[in-house]
Amino acid sequence: MDLSLLKIAEKTAPRYTSYPTAPMFSAEVTSETYGKWLGELNADATLSLYLHIPYCKSICLYCGCHTFATRKEAPVLDYADTLIKEIQLVAAKTKARKVKSIAWGGGTPNILSPATFLKITDAIKSHFDLSQINEHAVEMDPRLLNDEHIAAFVKAGVNRASLGVQDMNHHVQKAIGRVQDLSLVKRATKKLRAAGIDAVNMDLIYGLPEQSLEDAINSAKIAASLKPSRLAVFGYAHVPWFKKRQRLINEAALPETALRYDQAMGIKAALEALGYVAIGFDHFARSDDPLAIAALNKTVKRSFQGYSCETADAIIGLGCSSISTLPQGYVQNNPEPGAWARAIEAGEFATVRGVATSAEDKTRREIIDRLLGDFEVDLAEFGGVGSFFTEIRNLAAEEGDLVKITDEIVKVTEFGKPFVRLVARHFDAYLDGSNAKHSRVI
Repeated sequence: MDLSLLKIAEKTAPRYTSYPTAPMFSAEVTSETYGKWLGELNADATLSLYLHIPYCKSICLYCGCHTFATRKEAPVLDYADTLIKEIQLVAAKTKARKVKSIAWGGGTPNILSPATFLKITDAIKSHFDLSQINEHAVEMDPRLLNDEHIAAFVKAGVNRASLGVQDMNHHVQKAIGRVQDLSLVKRATKKLRAAGIDAVNMDLIYGLPEQSLEDAINSAKIAASLKPSRLAVFGYAHVPWFKKRQRLINEAALPETALRYDQAMGIKAALEALGYVAIGFDHFARSDDPLAIAALNKTVKRSFQGYSCETADAIIGLGCSSISTLPQGYVQNNPEPGAWARAIEAGEFATVRGVATSAEDKTRREIIDRLLGDFEVDLAEFGGVGSFFTEIRNLAAEEGDLVKITDEIVKVTEFGKPFVRLVARHFDAYLDGSNAKHSRVI
């Protein structure tokens, strides 16, 4: 890394999986608000369903997700029963029935038994129309995946799997509390494809403890040799004040910013050399994958799942901590499983916070989406550069090396692409007034 980049790489910015971002959510959005917003969706509105399964057999030290460890079956079964009741609650409040996509995240969705998974999908089918579904995706832990799971996924119509890989080097796996032999990943990939689930995604992480530049590039090359449809490459965010499990990580073994940058750029170069198309600042896809096609057509969106080609009118989050995205705004469920369950069992939504979005919010969200997805935006489509005089002035003064501004066009330079979040933040009307902490751009 050129040390002149160090000050840029150490800056922080939101990841912009929503706009306004999650720190702007408040308790002013209630369960009654959510019910009203659901009721305002018309019968022709299309939906994407996200189901959060918060449980894992064990907790990985690096994990920043909202998860809980359990080796008992009872909490998982109780959670599934309550999830079905939440599906029923949503269906009772909205006329919208057409589902375009389903995604399961966690946690570990395949901690559910095959029978329990099918019980939940049957509940979805009994309340919603899945005849136009494009994608049904499930995050999976290769260490827990078995033939019975795969058979259930096929029966339920799952057509995309996302495997948590993170790193392929044993010493790094040991340092993060997730030892997972390559043979498990190979076997999972082979069996999923043999069953007809051809689209397999993989997640990788750079910036992990004990991880060298060679380790990071080696992991990317090994993962790519399995020909995944997509790879998400995330920088590890060390936030031990927020996720106490991360206090068990040896901070002295974490790569410094310069090495993190080299890891990110090394992975990018390796994947592009192997034919993958870079999507935004942290995703890659094969050229025939729908995400790569959406990027070519400049229709990629940011969501709480990262980059997506989602086109549904509303995303309905189900399960504790999940977030719904509706035309009127964002709604988040209670993150604590017990509190979430008590609300649902009482026949109420488990909403704890959210934010209503204004017309200006939606304009700025689209500008940010275009910058993060296309690396350029034509402000003529949003009222012209005169509507963003202050933003453009500050952007040119503070991030001049990262962008080129020509007439109404703001274009991120090749040099600036890894730091695109710094460009996007200039169109965030709430950032200066927020005390929220955000991750480094590298």
